[in-house]
Amino acid sequence: MSPLAHVLRGAVIGYRYSLSALIGRNCRFAPTCSAYAIEAIERHGAIVGGWLALRRIARCHPWGGSGYDPVPDAPTKTAGGPGRDSCCGPAHRQMTAPD
Repeated sequence: MSPLAHVLRGAVIGYRYSLSALIGRNCRFAPTCSAYAIEAIERHGAIVGGWLALRRIARCHPWGGSGYDPVPDAPTKTAGGPGRDSCCGPAHRQMTAPD
């Protein structure tokens, strides 16, 4: 993990042991928002994981959803899918492939 990811993860853990204990455990989702944030930061890094955590916290209100909401998997780069060679068709990939 990057240094920024460690800092964000530490901030979430600090929240869990300080403010969360005072506020109470009232999360509408499973896993809890803090567990979701830690897992998102560990799996996706500081920027994407932090964004996922902020989106999740923004959904935690009386008119928002509830229930099981896991951290999404990272998109994979497969042949023919999104990635380095997906701009054109197979002819372009054959022309630009290294020998």
